[in-house]
Amino acid sequence: MSNELIWILFALINFSLLLFFYKMFGKVGLFVWIGMSTVLANIQVLKTIEMFGMTATLGNIIYGTAYLATDILNEKYGKEEAKKAVWLGFSTLITMTVIMQIVLVFEPGADDFAHDSLSVLFGLIPRIAAGSLAAYIISQYTDVWIYDKVRKLLSSDQFLWVRNNASTGISQLIDTAVFCTIAFYGEYPTSIWVEIFITTYVIKFIVAIMDTPFMYAAKYMQPKK
Repeated sequence: MSNELIWILFALINFSLLLFFYKMFGKVGLFVWIGMSTVLANIQVLKTIEMFGMTATLGNIIYGTAYLATDILNEKYGKEEAKKAVWLGFSTLITMTVIMQIVLVFEPGADDFAHDSLSVLFGLIPRIAAGSLAAYIISQYTDVWIYDKVRKLLSSDQFLWVRNNASTGISQLIDTAVFCTIAFYGEYPTSIWVEIFITTYVIKFIVAIMDTPFMYAAKYMQPKK
């Protein structure tokens, strides 16, 4: 199975699982999802793949679901709840980074087989996390702010797709610029860095468009009490 097909199926699975969390656990499920997706995205982003003849990083889909979750919170519960969720994701990522750096300090046992793999994976996390933290807090607040402003101008349900795509599209551009500069600039040749930047944003924008039907589904979904 090609990477392109796996990617499409992976996106549908991610968005469907988000709706499942919302249906089963309501607002709390969205808060949990945001914390989880933030951590998973920063692990997945370490893996690069070839897709449509370009180099891209993973993590864009699960990261995009965090924006969908905050948009759902903003739409159904208000801006303040969306802001609270943003800070939850921010705090979760900081906690994961601190804990895993302490884990790496422990001297591994004679029969340990995981330390080297953890070092490779989480040894790169501080720079990745720094870029992600800065990008996350800036772009997510931008997303919440834009969504709230557009909703006040275009409050009708027929403009739900405008609120969703406009806020996510602009905030994801900011996110990509901040993250790629902090996390990857200097780590790759400039041509590869530019390619990662462009493909990362294009993929994020595609994810933003793909989440529109799921946004409508969440709008009219009644979670279990």
